[in-house]
Amino acid sequence: MVIKVYIASSTGSVAVKKHQQAVVGFLESNRIRFQEVDITMLEEQRLWMFRNIPTDKRPEKGNPLPPQIFNDDLYCGDYEDFFQSKEDNTVFAFLGLSSKPSVKVRDGLRSNTLNHTVLYI
Repeated sequence: MVIKVYIASSTGSVAVKKHQQAVVGFLESNRIRFQEVDITMLEEQRLWMFRNIPTDKRPEKGNPLPPQIFNDDLYCGDYEDFFQSKEDNTVFAFLGLSSKPSVKVRDGLRSNTLNHTVLYI
């Protein structure tokens, strides 16, 4: 399973850029494998994203804003859902991942590690 983050590389919205950076930064820092999908590059990617967002999660007017997060083809949520899962400490469940940080003890020190790598395409 690969987490897919649908982003817009050329957006005029500072808020959208910050939200995208927050999601990508979290995934990178936790070494969760993911793929960025730029909806500004191919129309079919934007249409796929739009069609696969549940109707109740679409805005009343306009299009859903990036970032939109999927686990393979399963919709996880948007930035607000992601942020809430961080606040609730349920990000792994939100992403549909079973892996959780493992605690390793080395030289009397504890460190959290994950068995994931970052994938850029």
